[in-house]
Amino acid sequence: MNFKVEKTKKENEVKVEITVEAIKFDEAIKKVYFKSAKYFNIPGFRKGKAPQQIVEKYYGKEIFYEDAFNDVAGEALDEAIKKEKLDVVSKPDINVTQIEKGKDLIFTAIMQTKPEAELGKYKGIEIKKIEYNVSDEDINHELGHMQEHNSRIVSIDNRAVKSGDITVIDFEGFVNGEAFEGGKAEGHELEIGSNQFIPGFEDQIVGMKIDEEKEIKVKFPDEYFSKDLAGKDATFKVKLHEIKKKELPKLDDEFAKDVSEFDTLEELKADIKAKQEKQNEEKAIYETQEAVIKAVCENMKVEIPSGMIETEIDNMLKDIEQRLSYQGLKLEQYLKMIGKSKEDMRKEYEPQAMQTIKSRLALEAVAKAEKIEATDKEIEEKIKEMAKNYGKENDEELLKNENVKNYIKQGLESEKTIDFLVKNAKIK
Repeated sequence: MNFKVEKTKKENEVKVEITVEAIKFDEAIKKVYFKSAKYFNIPGFRKGKAPQQIVEKYYGKEIFYEDAFNDVAGEALDEAIKKEKLDVVSKPDINVTQIEKGKDLIFTAIMQTKPEAELGKYKGIEIKKIEYNVSDEDINHELGHMQEHNSRIVSIDNRAVKSGDITVIDFEGFVNGEAFEGGKAEGHELEIGSNQFIPGFEDQIVGMKIDEEKEIKVKFPDEYFSKDLAGKDATFKVKLHEIKKKELPKLDDEFAKDVSEFDTLEELKADIKAKQEKQNEEKAIYETQEAVIKAVCENMKVEIPSGMIETEIDNMLKDIEQRLSYQGLKLEQYLKMIGKSKEDMRKEYEPQAMQTIKSRLALEAVAKAEKIEATDKEIEEKIKEMAKNYGKENDEELLKNENVKNYIKQGLESEKTIDFLVKNAKIK
């Protein structure tokens, strides 16, 4: 196999010409023939028994070319990338220049390569000190959540609906006198003021009494996800069945005993404050790191290939798809719900993908400049810690896995580089 690499006129792009010997390509053709022979039905031969040359004569000698090419091209391209030490960041654009039985297979692959970042100032970066204080309001807000979580629902039968009540209603919606899909429900629980329904709907429930029926007139928002309903006037026939409300427990020492390991409300408040201070400290550290990395990126020069951006967006969409699957949703369903196309979403995520790539390239460039590396011992200890966290008693398998080791190595070096940048920053 022979390779010839040359740079194209575009930044961070190479053209690789690959020649696969005729004997190897002919072997691939033969391999494809044996795999697919059973599918050929040629007069004068039992199905699948026609010789290769007869099949080629009957269907054309090119019949096996595509599959044979796919069989050898991937391996040849991988070998070329490895041998030429190309850091490829895009899918190859393949062009076949010669493909014929008995002759060398020749094809070219145009690929984008990882760019070299030109660092600007990265030591002594000036950033504003980031800190967050815990206020009484923050503590009371958390106590309010705890009250909500420990509230009980009580029925109300001696008054009309007020804001904050939980109602049980039947409803059916009509546009131009016709019922629309998804506009009907029975025994639906609706908290007034939660803004679950379109604007104006919940406000008109206020004042209704049990067993009362009412027509509610509203207008769907212009940006409503269903284009058939967006901007249209609608009438809902509503019947109220129940009124309920949350009854919050009193904030006192008894409450503290019920919801925590503490005997007094003051002790509970002190614990909430300590936990929030720790969260704030972690938040400040993270935001400080982000601010320093962003400043390094702004001082850096780099040309990011389009393929690198596309790959990053692909990974982001895969992550979104996975998270949606936990909710029983597919990406196509979600996009339909929010009224966007996949292309819209890709465009929206492009700036974030660009920043992620820039940050990664900046950290790699700083690590290279400062010779920041993870030791074998650090990598081994991290893998053992990871194995323990995942409940794996035997970590030997992970320690031998080169992909895992490389992943851990990159992560550790990234952490070390971030620590280096923050330590060398001027925080005012």
